[in-house]
Amino acid sequence: MFDARPQHNDQHREYLHHRVAQFRQQVQRRLDGSLTEEEFRPLRLKNGVYLQLHAYMLRVAIPYGTLNPDQMRMLAHVADTWDRGYGHFTTRTNIQYHWPKLVDIPDALEALASVGIHSIQTSGNTIRNINADAFAGAAADEIEDPRPWAELLRRWSTDHAEFQFLPRKFKISVSAGKQDRSAVSAYDIGLRIVEQDGERGFQVWIGGGLGRTPILGQVVREFLPQADLLPYIEAILSTYNLTGRRDNKWKARIKITVMERGLDAMRADIEEEFVRRRAEFSGFDQEILAGLRAEFAAPEFRDAPTEAYEAARAANPGFRSWTDTNLHEHRIPGYASATVTLKAPGVTPGDATSAQMRLIADLAERFGHGDIRINHDQNIVLPHLRKADLPEIYAALREAGLATANAGKISDIISCPGMDYCTLATARSIPIAKDIAAHFRARGLEDDIGEMKIRISGCINACGHHHLGHIGILGLDRAGVENYQITLGGDGYEIPTLGQRAGAGFPADEVVPAIDRVMDAYLELREGPDERFIDTYRRLGVAPFKAALYPANA
Repeated sequence: MFDARPQHNDQHREYLHHRVAQFRQQVQRRLDGSLTEEEFRPLRLKNGVYLQLHAYMLRVAIPYGTLNPDQMRMLAHVADTWDRGYGHFTTRTNIQYHWPKLVDIPDALEALASVGIHSIQTSGNTIRNINADAFAGAAADEIEDPRPWAELLRRWSTDHAEFQFLPRKFKISVSAGKQDRSAVSAYDIGLRIVEQDGERGFQVWIGGGLGRTPILGQVVREFLPQADLLPYIEAILSTYNLTGRRDNKWKARIKITVMERGLDAMRADIEEEFVRRRAEFSGFDQEILAGLRAEFAAPEFRDAPTEAYEAARAANPGFRSWTDTNLHEHRIPGYASATVTLKAPGVTPGDATSAQMRLIADLAERFGHGDIRINHDQNIVLPHLRKADLPEIYAALREAGLATANAGKISDIISCPGMDYCTLATARSIPIAKDIAAHFRARGLEDDIGEMKIRISGCINACGHHHLGHIGILGLDRAGVENYQITLGGDGYEIPTLGQRAGAGFPADEVVPAIDRVMDAYLELREGPDERFIDTYRRLGVAPFKAALYPANA
């Protein structure tokens, strides 16, 4: 069976077990009072352990969103054994457990380490989880599989001594499709694999980020030869490490450094440092990359007749709707990638039960070459499925509540945990997401509205990426009352754009009616059923939608 994740070697496994043993001692010292919570805080954060509103939270890395079935089953085991039977998948393709007991976390980490999973660098001022396209290795528009590069970056950055104490946290994303599906413009470093004069390289973006000061990244290098990736990334990080601000955590991200110094000044320093760093690399990184490319070799695809698939589509309207909405074009004829949305009616966006995780593992093992992905939209992707097998896969998903045909639609909402869990949140996100989804499902408008990206954050830290939503919703506290600002026209993919704030915020019970008015305006103003909301917005601007949001001011 094809293994979607490279097997970690003995040295790596030994390193993970050493880290767990070290953290176990630190936890014991906290429990017996040898460490105060303040002293324990930097130690637990290095191991992905947060103290949230009601309990500790464990954040586990899923590098570039890729899992194999055994790893998914282990995530389910951790959920059952040390949490409450579910996990929450995030926009950074991590999984979070919101209810573990501190005393149990080392045991959970030991179990995860047995299948090569860990929580190292899922917090702290260091290089966080490396992200990539969830359809990597499968998408029809892909130049090449970006995951070997993402894995190279992960191995290079893990415990990199020079970059463990950066001015602020640092995030990297890699995309290789003609259509960016990794939102590279919103990352500290964004990498797009491109071709120039027959040579493959990277278009390098720097300085993107959301939060309280949302800024889209800028291209610092139009074309970087592939062999130069690591020394160039080191040059960026070294320049940021030396010039980034440390006097104010809100101004410490590289986006502020680029904004204050200017792109040209940053580029000059990076290029100078790059020349020095490149001389220190002797090609060992390319040797590692060659091995990684072999480990990520495509599975052996089988013959894939489609007659039974087409017959099932004709006979089953529910199956036809799901295939119309949740499938993505595969590079191999007769195959497809399927998005399994974690946005069924009434559920918390991004949550998956242990039973659902085990089902996904079983389906991937039986039908999908052992390959599972977590995507940016808090959903799960099975990237290599024969269309002939899809009727059976759909039936199993439907029985488990995982066959909702809403990928990319108005009910497929990104939402952070908000004030139901997070100590930083100033408003709830989950109930707002559920109410919006239920409302438009009840109106029967999901299909008519079509593609719609709604993003909800429960505070200005923007974990729900509301700035990039076609409609973004930001929950704030106004004198003890939850208040929700609405932004319009954001896009993290086709034309990177930050949403424009429409005006004054709304109380919680007025958010759904406000979105309802915007959708009614869109359905009236669009030029035919094929014009998406974002296209109508770009054509007409904010004015008609602002008038719909605030009819008293129109």
